[in-house]
Amino acid sequence: MKDAIRKADVLIEALPYIKRFHKKVIVIKYGGSILGDEKIRNSVLEDIVFLNFMGLRPILVHGGGPNISERMRVIGKKAEFVEGFRVTDEETLKLVEEELLLLNKLIIRELTSLGAKAIGLNGKENDLIQVEKKKNKVDIGLVGQIKGINTQLLNDNLKEDKIVVVMPLGSGKDKKTYNVNADEAAAGIAANMQAEKFVLLTNVKGIMRNPEDEHSFISTLTVDEANGLIADKIIQQGMIPKVMACVEALNGGVNKTHIIDARTPHGLLLEIFTDHGIGTEIIK
Repeated sequence: MKDAIRKADVLIEALPYIKRFHKKVIVIKYGGSILGDEKIRNSVLEDIVFLNFMGLRPILVHGGGPNISERMRVIGKKAEFVEGFRVTDEETLKLVEEELLLLNKLIIRELTSLGAKAIGLNGKENDLIQVEKKKNKVDIGLVGQIKGINTQLLNDNLKEDKIVVVMPLGSGKDKKTYNVNADEAAAGIAANMQAEKFVLLTNVKGIMRNPEDEHSFISTLTVDEANGLIADKIIQQGMIPKVMACVEALNGGVNKTHIIDARTPHGLLLEIFTDHGIGTEIIK
């Protein structure tokens, strides 16, 4: 009986959030090694299906970095990165698209098996992600900078209660296809869709003042505080582009952003539907 009451209490705690976020867009970015772990992936996709059935409108943007790098290793091609961006020639772009397509189909298949309606969208098609070649001190090839998002296409699918799963490629006015950083793609979509929330799933608890000290976890940050932690080199390396994606989304009109650990069972639901959450939220 106590266990049943505890479960009921959890549902009651979630009720105000369910009401507040009904029919609101939430953009989730999911990639890296956690995408390749079947157990973690199943838990994350269950959460997204739950959000969908609770009346939220989730858009999932996925990367595929480890899969792409492994594919390149197998064919003897070296993966190169400049400031976190994959150097992308035509051969690499072909591998990127092939691996992203495989992952996209896998995610759609698994969402469908969980009882949801889902659709996979390639960012380069139907002007979904409009880009220009990214300007950089060093030429990094066919890497795109977002210039626009086809929000009508996304809204049309969301209104049919579909979970939209986007692979981060873009098309330019030059008719070329470009590789797009998945964090940037997700932030751009969140801003253009005026999403209620933007959630980045990672393999760390969130932002820490000291990565070696789990008690230094930061639950809430403002944009100014986040920029200060980057300047002070407390936020470093791979966390920087994630934090900057959150800042970009907030500056674009997103209400709240979150960085959470996808390895926590049902962490997405805990972050959205409970009073305390589990990750780091970055707010204006």
